[in-house]
Amino acid sequence: MLREYCLSLEGAEECFPFDEETLVYKVNGRIFVLANLDGEPEVNLKCDPALAIELRERYPAIRPGYHMNKKHWNTVKADGSVPDKIFFEWIEHSYLLVSRSKKK
Repeated sequence: MLREYCLSLEGAEECFPFDEETLVYKVNGRIFVLANLDGEPEVNLKCDPALAIELRERYPAIRPGYHMNKKHWNTVKADGSVPDKIFFEWIEHSYLLVSRSKKK
């Protein structure tokens, strides 16, 4: 479901630039989703800094971005505690933040 949604976004592409366990989705050469394929399922999503703090306070499944800039990235545990509709809205938010940036 994650893969289909990410690839449905205009200009999105997937790759494995780091290792075989970290699936990355990019737009304009910039990352908007990192997904862990090995171990506990979770994703890193770019987020507006003020919203990132609010979401961390509201949802136990969210913490500051693992191995990422903690101000701009959240790690979301894909444990089913966040409804799919909301999860996909966060992916779109990440995509929109990144797609507005100039191509790398």
